[in-house]
Amino acid sequence: MADQLMQSLRMALKSISGSKMRAFLTMLGIIIGVMALVILVSIVNGATSTVTDTISALGTNLLTVTVSDDKGYPVGMDDLAEWTQTDGIGQIAAWRSESAAAKYGATSETVQLYGTTAAYYDIQGLSMLLGRYIKTADVDNATNICVLNENAATELIGYRDCLGEELGINGVKYTVVGILEDNDDSLTAVFGSGSLAVYIPYTSLVRLSTDVPSTVDSFYVSAEPDGTVEAANAAIYAILYERFMQDDDAFSVETQDALEDTMSSITSVLTILLGGIAAISLIVGGIGIMNIMLVTVTERTREIGIRKAIGATRGAILQQFLMESVVLCMLGCMIGILLSWGVLQVIGVVVSSLDMTFKMNGTVVLIAVLFCFAIGVGFGLYPANKAAKMKPIDALHYGG
Repeated sequence: MADQLMQSLRMALKSISGSKMRAFLTMLGIIIGVMALVILVSIVNGATSTVTDTISALGTNLLTVTVSDDKGYPVGMDDLAEWTQTDGIGQIAAWRSESAAAKYGATSETVQLYGTTAAYYDIQGLSMLLGRYIKTADVDNATNICVLNENAATELIGYRDCLGEELGINGVKYTVVGILEDNDDSLTAVFGSGSLAVYIPYTSLVRLSTDVPSTVDSFYVSAEPDGTVEAANAAIYAILYERFMQDDDAFSVETQDALEDTMSSITSVLTILLGGIAAISLIVGGIGIMNIMLVTVTERTREIGIRKAIGATRGAILQQFLMESVVLCMLGCMIGILLSWGVLQVIGVVVSSLDMTFKMNGTVVLIAVLFCFAIGVGFGLYPANKAAKMKPIDALHYGG
């Protein structure tokens, strides 16, 4: 049996090498399909891994609270200060963000403006490069001070050491009191809509923008230093549940785990979608394999007749042409995998500045190999069976 398989393999390779260009064009559909599957899924997995790692780096003691219906009992800054005295709750920071027009001298840019409180600094794990962050007194007095990230300082002011400079935000002057280190592991870096970030006291944002209510509808909650996020979650949930008349639809409390689960669900759907598109490409390639195998069977009709006349069994003929179909698919698969590896290396170099890595996923490669093998068998079976069923006398008399 092994000798027969090796003979079929040698015959398949000889047939393929006899018409290299036709064989390559036949394999092209498989090559493109494999590249689409491996590259697309690897890119999605790489992006997912980067985002997940960044979210994990934010820590697990952070809760994001959003109030959608205050039931006539709006949340104020005093409420947040009072709730920090509750067991299980560490710090609470109100926050709000919107796009704003920033101007310094002749330079104008659209920035992402964040209205926050002093606790935001510790909750988000920010780091100062120069100066100071927003203080509680700034929030209480709605002072016109601002803190910039490094990008905002260099793009707007022209240099990072710009403490004391006045920056116009929506036509109002704000004094720069601090510069933040750009931190790719902050929540702002993951979901911020721009790299130019400006932070001002929450109350100053309320006074600056007509779209921001004086009440608080979004805030972050951290667990106590020695506490757990579960305890903080239970504590803030109980407070809000009672405040909003036991309507848990009036607010939401999200943890980092929930954020990771959401990202995982989105990327899983995206992976399946892209994998399905690539699978369609492979099936189209399989149709090309079937087409060329039917042509091959027709061209080699007399050969089939001679082999049958000298004693070749139906199984031997079936095996020969089925082997040729499988070899075509597997050669295309191997070339596709090698090209995919090369393309991923190039993509990795191009996006190296984004701290993303795209590695070939072993599971995806295995799926591609198995799928190509199945295509070789499935789409080669009909032409092989057609060759095996030929009668020797009819094959020998074929004059095509």
